[in-house]
Amino acid sequence: MQEAINKANVLVEALPYVRKYYEKIVVIKLGGSVMDNPEAERQLLQDIVFMNYVGMQPIIVHGGGKEINAAMDEAGLEPQWVQGLRYTDDRTLAIAEKVLCGNINRRIVETLESLGCEAIGLNSLTSCVLFASRLYLSGDEGRRIDIGYVGKIDEVNAKILTLLCNSDTIPVIAPIARDKTSGKLNCNADTAAGEVAAAVKAEKLVMVSDTHGIRERPDDPQSFRPTLNRAEIQDFIDRGIIDKGMLPKVQACLRALDAGCSKAHIIDGRIPHSLLLEIFTDRGVGTQIVQ
Repeated sequence: MQEAINKANVLVEALPYVRKYYEKIVVIKLGGSVMDNPEAERQLLQDIVFMNYVGMQPIIVHGGGKEINAAMDEAGLEPQWVQGLRYTDDRTLAIAEKVLCGNINRRIVETLESLGCEAIGLNSLTSCVLFASRLYLSGDEGRRIDIGYVGKIDEVNAKILTLLCNSDTIPVIAPIARDKTSGKLNCNADTAAGEVAAAVKAEKLVMVSDTHGIRERPDDPQSFRPTLNRAEIQDFIDRGIIDKGMLPKVQACLRALDAGCSKAHIIDGRIPHSLLLEIFTDRGVGTQIVQ
């Protein structure tokens, strides 16, 4: 009996959040080692299906860096990194597109459909919603550094995403964009998620990865920060607490907030049901970022 009561209490706690986010768009960026574990990935997608069934409108943007690295290794190619970004030549772009669009994107769509939801893959092999221009980095003395076919997102087709959400279909976006000449550009998935959230005026952006959220002292669990505002985020960046792989995640969150998103979240996808715990409970499990 007590177990049944506890389950009822969980449902009652979730009710205000279900009501608040009913028919609201939530952008979820999937990445990290959770995508290397079929069982964990399926459980995460099951949580997204639950969100859809209680009236939320999820949009998925996914990465796949580890699978790209494995495919490059199999092809005898060694990844090259420039200022934290993957140098992308013709062969690297072809591998990235095959992995992201042909494998991961299709796999996520098929899993969602097997769990009872309508889903559609949006990528450079089907219907692309991301449009970009070549990204060049700044070097010493104002030099421009060419990193190959890497894109900076200029436009997101928000209209088609909104139409799909309104028709109860989950868009699944791979971060390969088109340029003005119909060429293809590899984009950072974190950045893409932020741009998508901004374009559709999402209620929330949730970054799902391997990180527990944000700690003031990375090796000290007691320094975990459940909530940070923009000023505190900037202080952490200035002090070097937020850097490397965390930086594009945080920048994506700030981009979404600037466009009107109420909150952005960074959560650990390895925690069972972390997505539901973050959205539908009072305490959550990750770091929420607010204005």
